[in-house]
Amino acid sequence: MKYQRPKGTADILPEESAKWQYVEAKARELFKKYRYHEMRTPIFESFEVFSRTSGETSDIVTKEMYDFYDKGERHITLRPEGTAGIVRSFVENKLYGPELQKPVKTYYIGPMFRYERPQSGRLREFHQIGVEAFGVDNPTLDVEVIAMAINLLENFGLTSLKLALNTLGDKESRENYRQALIDYLEPFEAQLSDDSKERLHKNPLRVLDSKDKNDQEIVANAPSILDYLTPSAVEHFEQVKALLDDLGIKYEVDPNMVRGLDYYNHTIFEIMSDSKAFGGKWTTVCAGGRYNGLVEQLGGPETPGIGFGLGVERLLLVLDAENGGLDLPDPLDVYVVGIGQSVNAETLKLVQSLRHQGFSTDRDYLDRKPKGQFKTASRLNAKYTLTLGETELADQKANLKNMETGEEISVSLADIYRDFAALLA
Repeated sequence: MKYQRPKGTADILPEESAKWQYVEAKARELFKKYRYHEMRTPIFESFEVFSRTSGETSDIVTKEMYDFYDKGERHITLRPEGTAGIVRSFVENKLYGPELQKPVKTYYIGPMFRYERPQSGRLREFHQIGVEAFGVDNPTLDVEVIAMAINLLENFGLTSLKLALNTLGDKESRENYRQALIDYLEPFEAQLSDDSKERLHKNPLRVLDSKDKNDQEIVANAPSILDYLTPSAVEHFEQVKALLDDLGIKYEVDPNMVRGLDYYNHTIFEIMSDSKAFGGKWTTVCAGGRYNGLVEQLGGPETPGIGFGLGVERLLLVLDAENGGLDLPDPLDVYVVGIGQSVNAETLKLVQSLRHQGFSTDRDYLDRKPKGQFKTASRLNAKYTLTLGETELADQKANLKNMETGEEISVSLADIYRDFAALLA
């Protein structure tokens, strides 16, 4: 039997893993500046956490969730997205208490799971970096979250980005728009895809998000939610746009954008790239929005929230396509060359000591001749070599060579163990 990874998953090998670590480190560094702190929630949750929040007519719930009954007959789901689990934890751990600073700012990094057709940048096990902020219903926070998302992408060197913006309004706005959309779509019901027919009366906004080309042609002339906003929803959206203008952040309002999850309201956004990785077509790499009401759905008090999610696989595709890809150095400070079996223990002590002193260090483990060891040191771009043979061991010395200049000196083992950095000064 040939063992292979499951369809829609990927092995992240050491060279690629370095890129993942780079991306995660850059994200953590930026989130710290914005005062966001990490939360880690379980990879699986109760089915209802996602069915209740994502929407029973959404593709995620109806087609894509990995759900099963465990040995205790509990209905379990591998998380398809990050927000609902964070909200569940926020409620369960009472992070809404009056003594806590508002907004409560969190972020997460980890794997998600959706059963869909695998393609470039979209796998069945994929990874997201996301942020969530709770407790403030202020357009200023909407804009700060959007600015942070753009800031993050720009920190990776991405320059050709486009911000698409929309609002889904408040509850009253959505109810007014829902009926208007049903009235518009009903004459086309026979022409709609089966999924859209199912959603027409249950959740007509989902029809706007259909990937069916015929559906897309039908909804192209659908009424805009912007014409059904309440005065307070209009005011919220106008403040968001004005603050983006104040920050010099360009945007395009897309009234047909609804996002793929039912919990969104008010501000929603997508940040797109026209990278060569996507054939020059504008493709979403980061998206999010406001979800006032989600905390209440999972049993918490009335608490507004906003956040975004970014797909790591998709981001790495963009980074690999830009400027020749990520070139991450893997520096080796010292390679210890040992000549003869009698120095084996001492060379092991040397590499351990140098590592404890803060130097990246390696040595030979295959009993190769000195010439082979020096070739390895050169191939690994070692800055220095330390050579120890039987004679040097007897004299309690080693030969220190600068691989760039070729300069070589004899140094005492005691000085190496005491303060190797001083020998390089």
